[in-house]
Amino acid sequence: MADTMQFDLVAPERRVASEKATSVVIPGFEGDLTAMPQHAPLITTLRPGLLEVFSESGSRKYIVTGGFAEITAESATVLAERSHPVEDVTQEMIDEMVAEARAAARDAHPDLVDAAARMLADMVAMGTHMGFEPQA
Repeated sequence: MADTMQFDLVAPERRVASEKATSVVIPGFEGDLTAMPQHAPLITTLRPGLLEVFSESGSRKYIVTGGFAEITAESATVLAERSHPVEDVTQEMIDEMVAEARAAARDAHPDLVDAAARMLADMVAMGTHMGFEPQA
């Protein structure tokens, strides 16, 4: 059995990360999931949250605000709407993302209000977990 899998994290403007990973914790829409070598094939949507990549040299965290993840036995590929290494995230970035999520929740079609409210709550929780105080 392989000890590592290929991990790629891609945002629209750039490749954020590419490395051999021992596991990847992904904020899936229905909850966090851990991808490991020999994982069963899976495609899932993402919710705003922290993605953590573990490798033989340690771990790295990234924020993602949505998108998709494709997991196979050999790889985990995450296509994120927006992604940054945690150490690059600022209070201003969190405030902007929360403001966008708040506007989406306010303007959501009645059939999508619950999903928009959940996205807003996840965005606020992500910022709070990182030690930021998203603006009310």
